[in-house]
Amino acid sequence: MSAPILELKGITRHFRRSPTLAERILMATGRGKPPPVLRAVDGVDLSIARGEVLGLVGESGCGKSTLARVITGILPPTSGEVVYDQRKVAGLKGRDRLDYLLKVQMIFQDPYASLDPRMKVSRIVGEALSLHKLVPKAQIDEAVDRALTEVGLDTAYRERYPHQFSGGQRQRIGIARALAVKPDFLVCDEPVSALDVSIQAQVINLFMDVRARHGLTYLFVSHDLGLVRHISDRVAIMYLGRIVEIGPAAEIFATPAHPYSAALIAAIPSAARRKQAFKPLGGELPSPLAPPPGCPFHPRCPQAMAVCREIRPPLAEIAPGRSAACHLHTPPEAA
Repeated sequence: MSAPILELKGITRHFRRSPTLAERILMATGRGKPPPVLRAVDGVDLSIARGEVLGLVGESGCGKSTLARVITGILPPTSGEVVYDQRKVAGLKGRDRLDYLLKVQMIFQDPYASLDPRMKVSRIVGEALSLHKLVPKAQIDEAVDRALTEVGLDTAYRERYPHQFSGGQRQRIGIARALAVKPDFLVCDEPVSALDVSIQAQVINLFMDVRARHGLTYLFVSHDLGLVRHISDRVAIMYLGRIVEIGPAAEIFATPAHPYSAALIAAIPSAARRKQAFKPLGGELPSPLAPPPGCPFHPRCPQAMAVCREIRPPLAEIAPGRSAACHLHTPPEAA
């Protein structure tokens, strides 16, 4: 595997709401506490090799989208380091910072909300080119047409508004906007979940064609494990703000090492298991405002042991290229 294009080192992203007037008064008199901290991302170490597709999966509310926004610079991390192309992002200034923000582009989940309804397609796709003077002014129209053609849209649509397009077409516009600035890394946050099933395959094929043409690297965020299995080189499983398993996609889907991974994979519809009774994962995702002690998955884990309630297992290598955060693979004394 080539050198990582992106590394995350101990990334956390916490949120705390502002206290109400009553809470501020109680705090001032020593009778109140600050509002609790929401631990959306809570200590993530991750590396992504240049040219690979890393699938990031987990239940809704586990922190996938927040992590994606930290990577793209939309949200700053509370702590930890983002290293892109061997440079710490926090230390980048001026043009270097701009280069990073242009090289790492995001495809958003909702194509209805991610496009400005007051802008024509030509301005949506060409705005960054004009604002940052990436191409001469006289060549912007040509660059916009090239981006639209690449995603399969007729250049005659360039003077239309977003409401005049279908959901699949709007997502293609979002992809064209990202490709126009010639990125190296695309963060795709549930990019097909808002689309009709009949359109999803077309958009996925477009993603893979674009990757092949430009040698792009993808972080593909999704809750659809069947889709992730199909397109990913490696898969990272996220639970309550933490990575609990990561490794080659084929190996994880064949022999999941973490009980949470196993439960997610067992829920994938399969013709081979059509006669088996479906057993849903018990319990609910704990609140990130008050995560459980020890292993965060232990309240729902069918294999939980006493140590799981007390000690949080580290994400440790269990085989070449595979890591899991589970006491089934990590002796308590090593944790």
